Amino acid sequence: MFSNFRIRVSAVRALGVANVMRVLWYRVRLKYGVHPVQRLRVPGTPRGEFFLPPTNLTSLTPSRAWRGRGRYFGWFQPALTGTPAWHANAFTGGTARRTDAPWWTIPDFDPDIGDIKTVWEASRFDWAVASASRAKSGDGASLQQLNDWINDWCAANPPYRGANWKCGQEASIRAMHLATAALLLDAIDSPTPALLSVLELHCARIAPTTGYAVGQDNNHGTSEAAALVIGGSWLQRHGVAGGQSFEARGRALLANRAARLIESDGSFSQYSLNYHRLMLETLSLTEVWRRRLDLPPFDPVVSERAAAATRWLHTMVDPVTGDAPNLGANDGAHLLPLTDADYRDYRPAVHLAAALFLDRTAYPALAEAHAHLQWLGVPEPSLALEPPASTLFDNGGYGVLIARDAMALLRYPRFRFRPGHTDALHVDLRVHHEIVLRDGGSYSYNAGHDWAAYFGGARGQNSVQFDDHEQMPKVGRFLWGAWLSTTSRSAIAHDGDAQRLTASYVDWKGARHERQIALSEGKLDVVDDVSGFRTRAVLRWRLHPGTWVLDGSTVTNGRIRITVTADVPVVRHELVRGWESRFYFQKTELPVLEVEIERAGTVRTQVQWTA
Repeated sequence: MFSNFRIRVSAVRALGVANVMRVLWYRVRLKYGVHPVQRLRVPGTPRGEFFLPPTNLTSLTPSRAWRGRGRYFGWFQPALTGTPAWHANAFTGGTARRTDAPWWTIPDFDPDIGDIKTVWEASRFDWAVASASRAKSGDGASLQQLNDWINDWCAANPPYRGANWKCGQEASIRAMHLATAALLLDAIDSPTPALLSVLELHCARIAPTTGYAVGQDNNHGTSEAAALVIGGSWLQRHGVAGGQSFEARGRALLANRAARLIESDGSFSQYSLNYHRLMLETLSLTEVWRRRLDLPPFDPVVSERAAAATRWLHTMVDPVTGDAPNLGANDGAHLLPLTDADYRDYRPAVHLAAALFLDRTAYPALAEAHAHLQWLGVPEPSLALEPPASTLFDNGGYGVLIARDAMALLRYPRFRFRPGHTDALHVDLRVHHEIVLRDGGSYSYNAGHDWAAYFGGARGQNSVQFDDHEQMPKVGRFLWGAWLSTTSRSAIAHDGDAQRLTASYVDWKGARHERQIALSEGKLDVVDDVSGFRTRAVLRWRLHPGTWVLDGSTVTNGRIRITVTADVPVVRHELVRGWESRFYFQKTELPVLEVEIERAGTVRTQVQWTA
């Protein structure tokens, strides 16, 4: 149906010609050495005391992260004998060689280190937040570690040289973590010259490349806007030239990005649950900062969209475990690790945002959620946020059905922004606080073609694959072509004790898939009508890890029973080995039920459990 040329043209049009030109203009100017960021004044390397002992101590329980062991992407904890190796891949030991080269001369994908995010992770400075929390508790050794590590990082990463200066968003996350440490250590009103110096370096690096961030239409824009607001207002408060300009640019960008990237129903442009948290934590920290410095309110659109985004994430999160569907791309980002809550526990982020933007308490019985607010000086609201309910987030393409003991999520294509995964009509199912039918996740952005195709493509989703092709053709490392659109979508209907939702699409090769899900107490029914394919259609159900037994058309683990039938001959029922990535750069095995047919027809899946 589509030629390669038409696919590429359609992808450019979908991205937006203005965005494509922004990114192209950015790259051309860097290539020929005429970008303003390449003409930044390069001062001496900041050194000295970045943080002084806090004026008051706290009785709150501090974080144990980054004390004797690292913490990469929320799960990998290698032993530390000193400061982290700032230019090394902590997983493989591979080390970047061009540590003193201007950042714009360093390739995006350095073969010496593999995935550059394994180098960037320690340089995001989340350890600064953990060390600051311990210092706030009276731990002098942690305060010394905090200063030693920042000094060591500055010496190993001269201004604007090396891979750790390459990305404006990475610089922004680093700046926001320094600001969070300052909030904890009472350093906002009396920062040291060294701290102001390193902050000014970061704002100067971020500001000239915000056009590139805008062109991405993702969390680069929200992160960089927030860092400029926070850093600029802080610098201005202490008489540093340029601070007012940084803050003004950040405020305008923050309002622009909130209005464009966050839909009125709370859906975010990246179609990713973890990037949604990153965006929401970014807005939360910025609001905390605004209140702490008594700055003027932001444009009303910021708080309005933040409130909607809070309700969106609250609906997705399990109130008992804090886990949520492993939806969309995930690079391991977590902006506010203020407690030792698990990386995949999204409740503290929701609780903070609910207090700030809804004036509600989301999880009144959760100690970590309360501590999250206390560390940042946010009062606990007196009113409770209403429990999640079945909701259609149609702007983003999410249908959530909630029964007493279960939640089912139907993902359908509403791609106003660049899709990260081909997950049309994917279904996630949570039963008794356990995710039974699971999304594959991301694993790594630089893991090679085969793994990228697996996790981002059809094999990583609970949907139907036609003729072994993807739902959309790949036209770049991070770009799909021929973006899908939903051809039909029902409202959430109530039929007795069941809730029903239906959606459909036709892909770039003419294959059609309509899926109806019906959730009731103790049961999920899924009906897939498929047609338009040539030789075969494969339905996949990616199952909770464990022992599953296949008997004819039924598979069970003793607690969950899944039966798949069809009105046409089923040529294969098979349990195969699959993979999932619940944390960045980690993959683990899980069983996958594959059901294959060779003719157009209707396939019915019934999932049953004890209510």
